[in-house]
Amino acid sequence: MTLLGRLLSNRRAGDTHTAWNLPNLRGPELLTLTSRQFADGEAMPLEHCARHIGGGDLSPQLAWTAPPPGTAQLLLVVEDIDVPLAKPAVHCVALIDPAVEHLEPGALAARRPATGVQPLRSTIGRGYHGPAPIKGHGPHRYVFQLFALSAPVGGAPGAAPPDRARPRALLPAITAPVLDRARLTGTFER
Repeated sequence: MTLLGRLLSNRRAGDTHTAWNLPNLRGPELLTLTSRQFADGEAMPLEHCARHIGGGDLSPQLAWTAPPPGTAQLLLVVEDIDVPLAKPAVHCVALIDPAVEHLEPGALAARRPATGVQPLRSTIGRGYHGPAPIKGHGPHRYVFQLFALSAPVGGAPGAAPPDRARPRALLPAITAPVLDRARLTGTFER
């Protein structure tokens, strides 16, 4: 597998197609998003990585500054921007009640999410799925993006409801204006 990683080392999705760069999810960047487990740009601990590589698939603790007045819902999107594909791999999408001020480790679990958290579908499945980059591919960046939305996410007419929609269909269809946003990047390499 290390050889495959080296062969694909120059192929990376990049951040062009991240939720952050979608025209409908642009907005002010006044929120601050942090984690006790890693600082922006630093390595994520193994416990937050995928089980099949020895991790616990435990979503990290996340905290943010107060969203602006009028926030109806928070949207969290976690993407691997270094996956060797045309677009980033979505590791988690979740809707969060604006009264929630932080998430403890494991709060994004599909089966038992924290109160006020609704895990949606990702590229991999429902809930949080930790890093598991190809061996030898080099460091991968996992971008945690938080958006304060002025209206709850709803399904577009004729589209799948948010809890069944795929992320690449759901994210560009969000019409609620973004009041504020923040991001935090963790890294991992095998």
